[in-house]
Amino acid sequence: MRFPILGAAALGAALLVPASVLIAQDQAPAPVPVEETPLDQAPTDETPVAPSPSGEEPEPTEAEKAAASRDPLEIYADLNLFGEIFDRIRSEYVDPPDEKELIRAAIQGMLTSLDPHSGYLPPTDYTETREDISGQFGGLGVEIMMEDQLIKVVSPIDDTPAARAGILANDLIVQIDGQQVQGMTQDEAVDKMRGPVGTQVTITVIREGVADPLEFELTRGVISMRAVRWSMEGDVALLRLSRFSEQAFVGIERAIEDIYAERDDVPPKGIILDLRNNPGGLVDQSVYVADAFLNRGAVVLTRGRTQGESARYDAMPDELDEKLSEIPMVVLINGGSASASEIVAGALQDHKRATVVGTRSFGKGSVQSIISLGPDGAMRLTTARYYTPNNRSIQALGITPDIEVRQVVPEEFQGRDEIIGEAGLEGHITIEGQEESTVGSSVYVPQEKEEDAQLQYAIRLINGEETDPAYPPQAE
Repeated sequence: MRFPILGAAALGAALLVPASVLIAQDQAPAPVPVEETPLDQAPTDETPVAPSPSGEEPEPTEAEKAAASRDPLEIYADLNLFGEIFDRIRSEYVDPPDEKELIRAAIQGMLTSLDPHSGYLPPTDYTETREDISGQFGGLGVEIMMEDQLIKVVSPIDDTPAARAGILANDLIVQIDGQQVQGMTQDEAVDKMRGPVGTQVTITVIREGVADPLEFELTRGVISMRAVRWSMEGDVALLRLSRFSEQAFVGIERAIEDIYAERDDVPPKGIILDLRNNPGGLVDQSVYVADAFLNRGAVVLTRGRTQGESARYDAMPDELDEKLSEIPMVVLINGGSASASEIVAGALQDHKRATVVGTRSFGKGSVQSIISLGPDGAMRLTTARYYTPNNRSIQALGITPDIEVRQVVPEEFQGRDEIIGEAGLEGHITIEGQEESTVGSSVYVPQEKEEDAQLQYAIRLINGEETDPAYPPQAE
């Protein structure tokens, strides 16, 4: 089974987030096959090739050599070489090696030699990837942080085992199944609280104002990671989308419903869609999210080596985009906005639906597929490039904002807040003749909204306190 995915790195390391669901979806967008002229048109009878002045056959180019099919005997000879080296390692290495790990390492090396986003996923990593893709896992339902080597509950998530049991914000978790939390990392504590749905876990908490520790025996349930948070900044709606998991479009839809309910069906003065440091995710979710603000036209085009990997995904009219059609919109991006984030920003920019504000995005313009290998995990393989509706490739270049606004970066972060993006990754896919990024783009976003120069500029833009020819965008 093959599943298209998108993902990218922020803060300098390739953070590859799969972007398609490994679980069947009820409303997957129907791709429309794209007929296109190959970029490198093969010579035909109508395009004669000039003979070499010397009369000799010209040397094939590197691209022609790579495209030429090899003799199967040569390929099998190379595989025999692999087998010979494998046997020599097994018999002569100083310590007996783990054959399974040797083979997996060879597979990983083969895939990672292709580009920074292809790779092998062992079974454990594959399971974690599927959880990341679905945005769901078995757990208790608490948002936590480390404080004084203890786990502090930031907030219980509504309608989860933790909330129903009476866990409160500011509770300190001191034991998990009788094991002291002190000395654990936050990730280790999270791993202990997560587990198969229906299994039991006992946590002990200290609560301010209560003399004795409180013990809760909880049954793990299905927890959905929140992909969207929203707030009203005066009359302006702010939607913060953190990743394109299966919860992305549902989160946008619910946020819009909640905003209208809070305002007695009075539409906001404007919408800010914050995609900063969003590393990407599912292709279909990027289409759904863009479709929430568009009523027609292409959202993204994909082009691969085979016809099956080439498709066009279109927006369709619906009640949601009809409700939002007259509301001005700003999209925030920065150097950490990658992949699915760039699909949405590029689509809204090309269709003149939104003004893009911030700094240049990451520049990941390729699509990966997750191919299941059964009990042996899965492989993540780059299978296509994607293009914006105006046929722009952002590979190693990124989306350029309509209005560049830089943050005021604290002195301790200056010089460390910028990344080149995809163009800075070794072995990245290149496109002949296409420009690539050569300078960094900041990923810094202040925690306090009042100090967030990009957000505050967007709010002033919508409120009319700032003006720019790019806002609102003018349809051509």
